[in-house]
Amino acid sequence: MSPQLFSALAAFCLVSSITPGPNNTMLMASGANFGFRSTLPHMLGVSLGFGFMVLAVGLGLGQIFIRFPVLHPVLAIGGGAYMLWLAWKIAGAHGLGDLGRTGQPVTFLQAAGFQWINPKAWIMGVTAVTTYAPQTNYGRNVVLVSLIFVVVNAPCIAAWAGFGVSLRRFLDRPERLRAFNLSMALLLVLSLVPLIFEYAPTWGGR
Repeated sequence: MSPQLFSALAAFCLVSSITPGPNNTMLMASGANFGFRSTLPHMLGVSLGFGFMVLAVGLGLGQIFIRFPVLHPVLAIGGGAYMLWLAWKIAGAHGLGDLGRTGQPVTFLQAAGFQWINPKAWIMGVTAVTTYAPQTNYGRNVVLVSLIFVVVNAPCIAAWAGFGVSLRRFLDRPERLRAFNLSMALLLVLSLVPLIFEYAPTWGGR
């Protein structure tokens, strides 16, 4: 991989990792509700889980979606339904004290598994492999793309969780935390809007 391509890939990783999306919204909500330390497994699950997904896509899994394009809307519907459920769970959180006793942060395996049904993660992974992994020494390049994503993604998602933590003092009142969680739930739902525009023509018959 040339230095120019490496720099372009790093920039793509940074932009796609730091911008709002389902993972970052959930991490900010988790940081605010549970604190940074309790959110660490969630962060590791996102970063390492996505890195593994990029590796799997590059080593052949992505070909399944090329051969069976019907899987795209199936993934969109399944992932969208799960994100709506997550939004409902976030919206239902009422207070820091209550969450400490009754709620639980996302685990490492749950966060890693979520990457496989997160439409944004699939778009990022497929784009990264097809655009930034040259065919010469392809296997090595795919591994490199995966590692770069993990390295760049980790501090980006940590920043979102840290931002949530910084809000904890402001969110010490139940009504404020309630409003915050409702806002996070709404952002998670709004992240589905691009999917609706992408697949609505297909669902309606094209």
